[in-house]
Amino acid sequence: MWRLSAIFRRCITTSSSRRYKKDSLFIIHPDVKEALAGHRPVVALESTIITHGMPYPHNLSTAKEVEEIVRAEGAIPATIGILKGRIHVGLSSDELDFLAQSKTALKVSRRDLPYVISKGLSGGTTVSGTMIAAHRAGIPVFVTGGIGGVHRDGENSLDVSADLTELGRTPIAVVSAGVKSILDIGRTLEFLETQGVCVATYGDSKSFPAFFSRQSGFTSPYHVSSPQEAADLIANTLSLGLQSGLLLAVPIPEEHATTGQQIENAIQTAVTEASSKGVRGRDVTPFILQKVSELTKGKSLQANIALIHNNAKVGSRIACALSKQKHKSGGNFKGDIKTQKSKDQRTDSKTIVIGGINVDFIAKGTTKKLVFGQTNPGSVCQSFGGVGRNIADCLSRLGHKPLFISAIGKDSHSDAVLNYCKHMDTSGVARLQDQRTATYCAVITESGELSLGLGDMDIHQQIQEQYVSQFEDQLASASLVVIDGNIPVSTIDYVCRIAWKHTVPVWFEPTDADKACKPFLSESWKALSYTSPNLAELCTMNRTLGLPTPTELPRSLEDVLDCVPALSRPLLEHLQCVVVTLGALGVMVCGEHDAGTVNLQPQRQKRQKGRLCAVHYPALAVSSKETVNVSGAGDSFAGAMMVGILQGLDTDCCVRMGLLAARTSLLSPHPIDPSLTVDAIHPEKSHSQMWSKPTCVWMED
Repeated sequence: MWRLSAIFRRCITTSSSRRYKKDSLFIIHPDVKEALAGHRPVVALESTIITHGMPYPHNLSTAKEVEEIVRAEGAIPATIGILKGRIHVGLSSDELDFLAQSKTALKVSRRDLPYVISKGLSGGTTVSGTMIAAHRAGIPVFVTGGIGGVHRDGENSLDVSADLTELGRTPIAVVSAGVKSILDIGRTLEFLETQGVCVATYGDSKSFPAFFSRQSGFTSPYHVSSPQEAADLIANTLSLGLQSGLLLAVPIPEEHATTGQQIENAIQTAVTEASSKGVRGRDVTPFILQKVSELTKGKSLQANIALIHNNAKVGSRIACALSKQKHKSGGNFKGDIKTQKSKDQRTDSKTIVIGGINVDFIAKGTTKKLVFGQTNPGSVCQSFGGVGRNIADCLSRLGHKPLFISAIGKDSHSDAVLNYCKHMDTSGVARLQDQRTATYCAVITESGELSLGLGDMDIHQQIQEQYVSQFEDQLASASLVVIDGNIPVSTIDYVCRIAWKHTVPVWFEPTDADKACKPFLSESWKALSYTSPNLAELCTMNRTLGLPTPTELPRSLEDVLDCVPALSRPLLEHLQCVVVTLGALGVMVCGEHDAGTVNLQPQRQKRQKGRLCAVHYPALAVSSKETVNVSGAGDSFAGAMMVGILQGLDTDCCVRMGLLAARTSLLSPHPIDPSLTVDAIHPEKSHSQMWSKPTCVWMED
């Protein structure tokens, strides 16, 4: 099994961004490049349908509609074309428009590529041309309308489409509506067999479709009935390393097949006319399609668009299933994924944390002022941080051991990280080949304030939706899911969709002011239950939603207590609670009023709108001399507060547990104090603390 998985990864995983840095002939669209780097599903699309398949503006609108269908199904579209001698994998809107209106664009197959590129010309790629570019880019699924084949009388003329030979030597799955009925379908299937191409009809029937018709009179060797079955077939085809492609034939939808006979009659008429006029070679197909469109008064065009839309939908679902299949086989990242526990051992986890791990280097100056450009006296210590890791660490030390999902490299830091985190459930942490474990260096002043921070955290972008999705069952049944701002937007969106579907409470820890916007870039934020921003992060959330924010952050306690409720109020339309950390000024908890404070307990049903309030809790005093490390105080506060909520404690208890945990973090060289226990932060057992009475402020409706 290991060897098969290894072959599978080699066959369908490429490092496209690295490959094309030195390849000036290829331009990969940023969206496609990002998706390939993140191992998200990508669907290749041809461009001869734009340049030669349909008249303007139908060609442009269809191309854009197909791309939107691909996106709606959860994949990234990569329309492939040639612009001024360069192969573009993924086209912008302007580039699509250029090809759609071009009068000089060529039809580019394998044989045409060298000439078109050497002359700096533009053109639409055929099935074979698109297959070549898609394979080089590492895209395993390609959606088209119909493929070429053996032409009628091909046994004498030897007129055989390059699509067929390309399928025989390029390992990629082609999703099409079969073969156009203007061709010799029987000989086409025989030729594909000779080329070693696996052919399967998608659906319940084994009948091989003929583009406009669901039945051609010929039978496919095989059939698959679902995206998952198709993905399994593709995965195993690629795993065998045969270097040949796979053809998945998708019948035109039934509602559009009723005009099939009328179109078939028109095709026969067009074929006869083409023959009588001496139309040959590459000119035959566009001539016949144009003639058929005239004879059917546009019905063939409508059917053509319908089948392309359907192919895009089916192909995208297959690409998504293949991506998920690849990840479950251990190939979802550039390197191997090894977990410390089996899936069965993970299923009892009730709390899940998804976020970053860092190796932290904390440099603290011993003089009142740090002078940049020279060496300053101080101390440097190493610890292990990352917002997600810190929260999972805090929860684990306080008796609520969550499943922690993250990513680290296979480098000198990874073993040390896992050894330090052995008290945690790190079975969801992926170890990635050729990746660096995230590192963070903080320079803090003598008083404990952050002066400068540097982070090497690219690996956090590898915590992709496809990897996290293998834990979907645990996510769907979790008592609480915590996500930090380090993970990609697409992963946040995925987690929020699952949480919304299964009414699972989600806590979003923003991480910093720049990353605080991520859930608010879409409707995902409406699935959140809790968030714990500081004032700057709260402003980012509001700005992302298009709401007004102050030009400068308030400094006095009075101004802060006026500002926080106003900024939190819009978020409470959907969130249950907004906990705003204010540093030395304490925290402000905003939400629905309940018995003199804010109700923090998770609500499975959408809350009934009651009166909203904000409750201010002063911070616990910690002198600058006592402060050792400021990097984990906010995470300690959030983690301890979550424990209180999970234990069903009242709001005052939850917040005070958080404040006590934050204090222990400030006094420790580690972000989460290794001596942290439930007893150490239980307000009733901490007799040395004199608690100030919280202040409640009503919010305006």
